[in-house]
Amino acid sequence: MNYSSLGLAALGGTVASFAFGFLVFWLLPGLIKEGHKYPAVFRPKEEMMKVMPIGFVATFLSILVAAIIFAMNHQGGSGTTGGARFGVLIGIFVVCAFVLHNYVNLNIGLKLALMQAAAYFVQWTIIGIVIGLIYKPLATP
Repeated sequence: MNYSSLGLAALGGTVASFAFGFLVFWLLPGLIKEGHKYPAVFRPKEEMMKVMPIGFVATFLSILVAAIIFAMNHQGGSGTTGGARFGVLIGIFVVCAFVLHNYVNLNIGLKLALMQAAAYFVQWTIIGIVIGLIYKPLATP
């Protein structure tokens, strides 16, 4: 496994994740507006900012783990195609294990859950593509 390439892939995926997240909130303010309907579920913005460093670290670690899984399973070929395939699978996993699970456990509406599902699915697909574009295995002699 190429550790320097792995680190770069995780860093690139993290940058892509936050860039996409900011873009979604900028282009789709309805997602934030929908979340505001559930003040008992979501922290106010000021309180979120206090714990945001935990979110940054957790995001990086989750993308690092995803990059490791990609590196362990990448069969060669196009990094873009492999990364996209990987990102779609991780996106489906996140939607089912996180978003829909939270819809069942948290008192949020279906509209918010579906909006989150779409956003996270696209976000993880992009992260997978970025990981696939950046990660390069070590050359074998």
